[in-house]
Amino acid sequence: MPDSRISEETFYFSHVGSICKGGAVTCSPGTTVVEAARIMHEKDLSGLVVVDPLETILGVFSIREFRKLIAESKGDISGVEVQDVMNTRPVTVQRDRYLFEAIFKMAKHKIHRLVVIDHQGQLCGMLTDTDLLSLQTRSPIYMSQEIEGAESIQELRIINARILEMLNCATDAGADIRSLVQLITHFNDSFSLRIIELMERDEGIRLPAGAAFLALGSEGRGEQTLRTDQDSAMIFADDLSAEQRAAAERFACRLSDALEEVGVPKCSANTMASNPEWRHALADWKLLLEQWLSQPIGDHMVRFGMFQDFRTLHGDVDLEHELQQFILAGIKRHGLFLPYVARNIVSFVPPLGMFGRIKVEKRGENKGKVDLKKAGIFAITSGVSLLALESGIVNGSTWDKLDRLEESRVLSADFREIVDNVFSYLFKLRLHRQMRALAAGNEPSNSIDPLVMTDRERDRLRTALKGVGTLLRFIRDRYQLDSISR
Repeated sequence: MPDSRISEETFYFSHVGSICKGGAVTCSPGTTVVEAARIMHEKDLSGLVVVDPLETILGVFSIREFRKLIAESKGDISGVEVQDVMNTRPVTVQRDRYLFEAIFKMAKHKIHRLVVIDHQGQLCGMLTDTDLLSLQTRSPIYMSQEIEGAESIQELRIINARILEMLNCATDAGADIRSLVQLITHFNDSFSLRIIELMERDEGIRLPAGAAFLALGSEGRGEQTLRTDQDSAMIFADDLSAEQRAAAERFACRLSDALEEVGVPKCSANTMASNPEWRHALADWKLLLEQWLSQPIGDHMVRFGMFQDFRTLHGDVDLEHELQQFILAGIKRHGLFLPYVARNIVSFVPPLGMFGRIKVEKRGENKGKVDLKKAGIFAITSGVSLLALESGIVNGSTWDKLDRLEESRVLSADFREIVDNVFSYLFKLRLHRQMRALAAGNEPSNSIDPLVMTDRERDRLRTALKGVGTLLRFIRDRYQLDSISR
């Protein structure tokens, strides 16, 4: 694709297929490595895709595999075939995915090429970092490499300050809100993981084996905005020694401090793994969860709501999976828990008065404004998470859960689209307002003044709030809330 067709702004959100247009050069599994090397030399390639007669992808043979073979062989490689040394688990990317996803995969797996496939898993081509570099040397895709290469917390803080600029470029390029949020989540994860590496390298602080550091709340769902604070927890194995538990505490406290140094504020409610209340052995977490599920009172539901969207950011992912299965089993044991959570959710009525008038806060610092989180975002994230739990879905973003709820026929395609559109609109409105506030040097917030909106914007907000009400009515009917005694 000619350089002129990809600007710095549009490159990041172009599709893989716009770059990778030709088919990959392939070979059979029985090809000798000498012959494969000759093909790569003649065609100036760094790798071949290994396929069977039906063009099914079996693996990749690249310079990396060839170099390793030479280093480990005793000099005679004439009889070695590609199938003996190929990478049988090549990393793939679909041709209709964004280029930024391809870059993130390369960075995550520390590789220089991806096999490009279609929706049926059929081979479309190969995408290499050279392809990307040759097309765009100044694209914000290099922020990932900058994060990986940062040598100090201060360097990471400087890089973090440039995220707004990168998001503005992505927005100007027409990126949809789901992709923007995914982008923010990726960079937030990358900052945390690089800090963890620096902590171990420079300070000898590491998470002991048998422990998992968890992201909670919006970070756990992977749908953060620009200034989301730290929400975290920790699980560790029941047999962890006192010394290992102390090491886990040092890890949690130091990571929290380091994240604050980078620019991620601590949670004002202290919902962080550095707080002993959010750092427990697996058995203790199960006791807490059993208490929350069996006694659905206010504080228990609040704590469960914060904890339920958790994912392992670093450490033993098996602990996460065991706790998720325990939650799903507990939901089935305690049949009243979901209806009581639903009753709490439907209390967050969207701020619409008679004749569709948008109601604003009457007092406080947000007087005259609408809090978008309280007005609809919370109801949707909580409501969708509730429906997902009932269906055995325990992770993913709100968008991911909506997709799976439609697949499982909990939501019709039309209703799912309504909720998706409302959620996307409210989230986009909040994120873009926050970006404008930061660009102007102001503190971002979740609130918006309807009087500064155009008539069209107010109509869209009004329609979105009505959509929130539709979801709440669905939840009220599904869980038969009118029959639950107060």
